[in-house]
Amino acid sequence: MTALRVIAEDIKIAHSIFALPFAVLAAFMAAQFGGMPFVSLAVPLGLVVVAMVFARTAAMLSNRILDHRIDAGNPRTSGRAIPSGRLSVQAAGFALAISSLGFLLICGIFGVLRENWWPLALGVPVLAWICAYGYFKRFTWLCHLWLGASLALSPIASAIAVDPASLSAPPIWLLAGMVLCWVSGFDVIYALQDVDVDRRDGLKSIPVRFGVGGAMNFSRVLHLLAIIFLFAVYRAEPAFGPIFLGASILVAVLLIIEHATVHRWGTTRMAITFMTINGIVSIVVGTAGAIELLRAGG
Repeated sequence: MTALRVIAEDIKIAHSIFALPFAVLAAFMAAQFGGMPFVSLAVPLGLVVVAMVFARTAAMLSNRILDHRIDAGNPRTSGRAIPSGRLSVQAAGFALAISSLGFLLICGIFGVLRENWWPLALGVPVLAWICAYGYFKRFTWLCHLWLGASLALSPIASAIAVDPASLSAPPIWLLAGMVLCWVSGFDVIYALQDVDVDRRDGLKSIPVRFGVGGAMNFSRVLHLLAIIFLFAVYRAEPAFGPIFLGASILVAVLLIIEHATVHRWGTTRMAITFMTINGIVSIVVGTAGAIELLRAGG
């Protein structure tokens, strides 16, 4: 129980809020596409949520294991569970294996209960993708896009689990594009905290490659693209009306505030720019979209 508590604190389970609302929204979109009554969505939606927690836990543990030596030499991260000695690499590896098996088990349940074997067939490739992020900052400054793509898999995977045919609908892909650009943009901001240490250790990132000013320009462009994708979702999904439009406008305002906060205070307000604002973004989009679909479904 102590190890579980240390793991939960270290990988910040609460940060699941970044991707979870998009997975829930995509599940509703897939159900609507297939004509599934929303009351029948309860079981697959519950499975999606549990699968996401397992997947994120596996991805974060993989990152912590891969980076534990790097983290030990970084004052910001030296207090994490493995470099501080509160958790052994072996215990973290065991938890990673359990989380991965749990994820694959949920994927298999979709096949047993719903005769949908796509989640199980794609489960291992998805795990490999999301667990590989830690490697990429050793080789390329495009690592931020890999992380964005990892979270962008959440609405796609959710839609496949509920109704694979729903991937023929553009709105789900547009939503994934929004997540990719949004996450990549705020990961660039997050990486500003470690630019000096990353440069010292020979790690790759957009701040290291282009400097702080260049990194902020990259982040602004990515977040502009995220807003464009979000409005494209609004236009492409017939069920979305004024509630989702209002949410899209609010997201645009929140991202402007995020960049204004970084411009004014740098990385000293990272709790606001990283957790609070981006957590609100995901909740606003997911909630607004679900409300619109529930209203449209009667």
